[in-house]
Parts: sequence; C-alpha cells; structure tokens
Amino acid sequence: MRDFVADLERMHSADIGPETRAEQAARRLEKLLRSGDVLDARHMEPDPEAYRQHLVHVDPEGRFSVVSLVWLPGQETPVHSHVCWCVVGVLTGQEEEIRYHFDADERVLVETGTERNAPGEVCWLVPPEEDIHKVRNCGDTLAVSIHVYGANIAELGTSINRVYTEPVRAVV
Repeated sequence: MRDFVADLERMHSADIGPETRAEQAARRLEKLLRSGDVLDARHMEPDPEAYRQHLVHVDPEGRFSVVSLVWLPGQETPVHSHVCWCVVGVLTGQEEEIRYHFDADERVLVETGTERNAPGEVCWLVPPEEDIHKVRNCGDTLAVSIHVYGANIAELGTSINRVYTEPVRAVV
C-alpha cells in the first residue's frame, strides 16, 4: 500500500485533468490488486447493519483518499452521485454496479446498465458525466473493494454528492 500511495502522490504532482487522473489511478490500482497482501485486517471488518467504509489513507495535501468498503452479502449503497472522480477495484467477493440517468423533466431515474465486478477488476467514474449509480454485494460471501477518491474523505466524511430517492422508470 505504501508504494501505491507514493505512486498516487507522484501522479498528483502532474498537471492533468480528472479523467486522465482517474484512468492513471485505475492502472495503478490494478497493479496493487495483483500484488497480494493489500489491506490490514482492520480495514476489512464488516458491519452487520450496512456496508462499512474504512479510511485507509488521506493525502497530506487533501488531493486524494484511499478507502476500503466492506460489504456483507446483500448490502448496498443508496442510489447516489459523487463529489469527485472515483476509482474502484474489487479485492474480494463480487460487486454489482447499477447505473442510472436522471431524467430531470420527468423527475425519475432511468437504469442505463449493470456491471458485475470480480476480484482484480477496476472501474472508474468522473462526475458529472453519468456518475449516478448504486453498488451492492451480489455474492454470497464478504466483498471488499478499494476506492480512490479525488477528495479529502476524512474532511468530507463521504464521497457522496447526492442521494437519489426518485422512482426508477422501468426500461421497456
């Protein structure tokens, strides 16, 4: 993890946009996931009530944060958008991401796709382009994922910008 964080710090010293930054962080996270012993046991502890967030590292300058999310089977996020770019890599288990588009005229969410991510798989998003989604543990074992956010999560508490409670329009 130390080398991963140092690599992210070097990456953040370059003058690049959020899309490029997320893509580069994703490549680095793929490498980290292949390295084996990634997280301390304390960052892999679940909560019986809801998915659990563990703050692993915050950049001293607040430019990024590394977080582990731990999910028991069936646990999920609400439908939400993000305050910043985000890169996610699955360490163990299976995660399902359901993406949505918000139809402001009709005030409904429209499902636009579903992805299942297995260990070693990495994805990313950059707001505001279609970053509305929910994530859940779709397997029958513990799921752990590593998230890199382009913000100081210790200060913000979360990367969630908005939780959507609007109805979902069925895709026909």
